[in-house]
Amino acid sequence: MTQLDTLNALLTSRYSCRAFTDKAVPPDHIEQIITSAKQAPSWCNAQPWQLVVTSGAATQTFREALGAEAREGAGKLDLQGPEAYPGVYGDRRRTVGWQLYDAVGVKKGDRDASRHQMLRNFDLFDAPHVAIVTSPRALGGYGAMDTGGFVLAFTLAARALGVDTIAQAAVANYAEFVREHFGIGNDRLVLCAISFGYADNEHPANSFRTGRADLPEIVEWRS
Repeated sequence: MTQLDTLNALLTSRYSCRAFTDKAVPPDHIEQIITSAKQAPSWCNAQPWQLVVTSGAATQTFREALGAEAREGAGKLDLQGPEAYPGVYGDRRRTVGWQLYDAVGVKKGDRDASRHQMLRNFDLFDAPHVAIVTSPRALGGYGAMDTGGFVLAFTLAARALGVDTIAQAAVANYAEFVREHFGIGNDRLVLCAISFGYADNEHPANSFRTGRADLPEIVEWRS
């Protein structure tokens, strides 16, 4: 097996886990994941990413507080969110949404059931750990772009150790609440959370996988 084969195996086996067991990840494994992820490239080697990582009671306290906040009303992102999902981007978004709803038995038009599933984001899908991912406000979009590379590296390093993950922009919808809860300075943007642990493989939310576009859809070759 080549190194590319190994990488492809990690990329294709990684998925967004939406139901976790309560089994904790050993602290040394968490450290290994972060140690690997911090090798991600960044503009001028700025390495803008910083994390708050929870375990045990800290995860549960945050889960309960975030869930209560989300059930009270809408929050606000630090970064401007998408203006729209035009064309194929909207198609892909709807496809994954219906894949999830079909898996967990949410019927079209059942607003109560769809809201319940949406709110599972703020229960962190019962994960035993969450990493809050931030970057400096002063670095703006480029700090966020660099940190996106770190998030990918984190999820792949986790998969290499048999740890499952889901990167959650939904948590960043409550950026101000997250900042206050963890004492994160206003000089940092809350970009996302990564909930992680071990998948509940019997849960229907983990029974489907998303597709990927073919090369002709994403590459324009020039010579």
